[in-house]
Amino acid sequence: MAIRDQNLDAVAPVLATFKIKQTVGGIDDLTDALIGKPVTITASNEVGPVTNGGLLLGKLISLTLTDEDPGKRLATVQVGGICRLPVSATVPVVGNAVVGGASNTVKQAPVLAGNDPAGGNIARGTVLAVNGSVDCVILL
Repeated sequence: MAIRDQNLDAVAPVLATFKIKQTVGGIDDLTDALIGKPVTITASNEVGPVTNGGLLLGKLISLTLTDEDPGKRLATVQVGGICRLPVSATVPVVGNAVVGGASNTVKQAPVLAGNDPAGGNIARGTVLAVNGSVDCVILL
């Protein structure tokens, strides 16, 4: 009997709903184009695009309403489970934790010198698989 490939992307996710960070003028920082990309926590119960070197909260799953309804939308974010996210340099390897990367991606968490910073290490998850320099599967 052959061994079956595992579809880890199908493992039940843990989802949460958040307000969306807005730039000056009431424009939402998350749009439909960012669905499937990593996001970060920006304020109490509020999310926005992940920043380079920033904390990964999870994967943006959906947005209510449309891009034409700024200030009224909510974001559904996968905060637990297994997800696939785009990567950028430095591409993580299996077993690594990740942080935010450039252009709405994740990257290998940096090496910390000495003790973890106040509030704890911001690295998140465990990389389970890497698809070259395209994306990786992460256990959040």
